[in-house]
Amino acid sequence: MFENSVVIAGPASLELARRISQNLNVKIIEPELKIFSDGESKLRIPVVKNKHCIIVQSLYPPPDRHIIQLLMLIHKCNKDHASKITLVIPYMAYARQDKAFLEGEIISIEVLARSIENFGADEVITVDIHKEVSLSYFSIKIKNVTAIPLLADYIKNKASLEKSFIISPDAGGIKRAEKFAQLLGLPTLCLEKKRDRKTGYVSINENIGMEVGGMNAILIDDMISTGGSIVKACEVLKKQKIGNITVLCTHAILVNNAFERIISSGVKEIISTNSIPSICSKVDLSLTLSNMLVNANKSD
Repeated sequence: MFENSVVIAGPASLELARRISQNLNVKIIEPELKIFSDGESKLRIPVVKNKHCIIVQSLYPPPDRHIIQLLMLIHKCNKDHASKITLVIPYMAYARQDKAFLEGEIISIEVLARSIENFGADEVITVDIHKEVSLSYFSIKIKNVTAIPLLADYIKNKASLEKSFIISPDAGGIKRAEKFAQLLGLPTLCLEKKRDRKTGYVSINENIGMEVGGMNAILIDDMISTGGSIVKACEVLKKQKIGNITVLCTHAILVNNAFERIISSGVKEIISTNSIPSICSKVDLSLTLSNMLVNANKSD
């Protein structure tokens, strides 16, 4: 099925690309990378003429560097007359900027989508994109895969769920939390969060509407960046005399000492997928993404 295919490991996702290539039994190309003193990237790969090129590159921080590397790889494959260019972008940067929240703002995900298409990509596979409306900015085929079943399987096999409940840090994640809770057979709670669009300040309503004293909280989210929302949630939960707090997410971005801040706030453990390489990466996406590639190849 993939006899004319090659996996190209983007610099941001080398290990994940290696696992996908092993699953598909496909040759892997690891580009030669040089980062100059001014921060510019230089990449080199062999000719991939008439090949189905599967480029694996997550767009976590620094996102702009990883985006330009991705575009360089797409451009090279296109110039080499690749037969098809499939992008596996586990973490899609700029998906939070899906509309103009304030007058004059540029819709960044639209810029990224147009760039990917203009450079010649044919299709995209991503994982738990922050807002599904962001998918609408792509005119090429794009598939959003969820890691919720994988995360549910992991926590079910690794922890006792007795006296536990699932919590969403805000209303935007309630459907995700409900799906996660259904897989585990646990109750769900949603916190009421407000964020100031200008200052970024986050506040959470302390009236959570549920008696949780002595219970264990499992907080689920799609991504954790600075950890501010998680820390605020922990402050509220500790006032309720909560038991253990475990945090699961698909994308552990964890900038500005977020990991240390979250653990210091009372979280027992942070668990994420390997969409972004980190100390929290305990759930492997490679088989799920490989299966998606197989299914996409069958439908062609």
